[in-house]
Amino acid sequence: MPVHAPNVFDADLPTISYDLTATPQDILDDLRSAQSRAPIAIGPLGPEILSYELAREILRDNRFRLPPGITLAAQGITSGPLYDKLTTSLLGLEGAPHVRLRKLVSKAFTPRATSRLSDTIQEVVNRLIDRVMDAGRCDVVTDIARPYPTPIICALIGAPREDWQLFSDWTEEIFKAFNFQPDANFDESAIMRAWGELDAYVDDMVAARRDNLTDDLLSELIRAESDGEKLNLEELRGLVAGFLMAGTDTTRNQLAASVQVLCEHPDQWAKLGEQPELGMQAVDESMRHSPAACIVPRAAVEDAEFGGYLFPAGTFVFANSFAANRDPAIYEDADRFDISRTNVPPILTFGGGAHYCLGANLARRELAEALVVLTRRLSAPQRVGPAPWKSVLGMTGPTTLPITFDVDMLAGANA
Repeated sequence: MPVHAPNVFDADLPTISYDLTATPQDILDDLRSAQSRAPIAIGPLGPEILSYELAREILRDNRFRLPPGITLAAQGITSGPLYDKLTTSLLGLEGAPHVRLRKLVSKAFTPRATSRLSDTIQEVVNRLIDRVMDAGRCDVVTDIARPYPTPIICALIGAPREDWQLFSDWTEEIFKAFNFQPDANFDESAIMRAWGELDAYVDDMVAARRDNLTDDLLSELIRAESDGEKLNLEELRGLVAGFLMAGTDTTRNQLAASVQVLCEHPDQWAKLGEQPELGMQAVDESMRHSPAACIVPRAAVEDAEFGGYLFPAGTFVFANSFAANRDPAIYEDADRFDISRTNVPPILTFGGGAHYCLGANLARRELAEALVVLTRRLSAPQRVGPAPWKSVLGMTGPTTLPITFDVDMLAGANA
């Protein structure tokens, strides 16, 4: 059937011009202006989908897929052992292999499986706060957010406490392969060495559990079966690495971003401290208003008519969830930060379609419990220095967030 829609590049759509180091706040006014004129704009790297409805739709459209190895390609690497390892992981697979792996994993990665972590989450966040309480000040990024998620992921998969630092070190090194922005410390051999050590450790964990399954995610993955199929050792290795990568940096950055926006709205900080039942709503609202993941890349795998325009095969397209989550057609007074919002559609920050975040339940639980404990134990927080953000094009969030606070001694005693 012939395509009659105009080519997206020739349709006189609004343009958004920003530097590749621009932060979400840097581009907000331009996004709002473009969004008021059209649901799609041409950005510095390609078309950007700005409306909630179209962004939601493109994330579910199989004609637009996550390009394999896109983060390494951004750093000039398109082949080799690291590229091969990344593109065959759950994050890089597409089609039938991806569906099979995801089906098996989803049987293990359930709200029930993550709810067992509540005690660990409470212990970790309270211990981090204990360390800074006496000083009455801290850097939320380095003192709270950065060390927070790794122990929880380790507890989830069943790694013993004495090895949590090992996992933190491996994650720090391997994550460089998942970063859009070139890293001056990028060393392919060092990344492969760290990944090899992680794989060897997971092999030992799997061997120990084959005949003695326990109550952790790795055991659940070994048990998982779908249509007579089970996960093999290579897949188990890849999944553990994937959980560490997907579950660590995202949570670190979003926790810092969520704390910042709550600090900037003292009434909302106090409200959450007094009404902990709003924890999940506070997570969703802070991820809507100040997300750590703002732009989701896709590539057209064929000539595709979408939103009234032709996207030629190979076109890079970006679902701008930052703009979509502030679409005034969907959210009343979209720029207002209000943790008591109700009856709103789901945020797009966790993606959508085949690559919807498998760990969304865990991430929301981790963030909600951390925010509830922080707002209960620390009162009247104030930012006391700059809090610059990373580029909107990768995982963003504040690089530093110095705050002072008053300590609620009663809440601390009951923590």
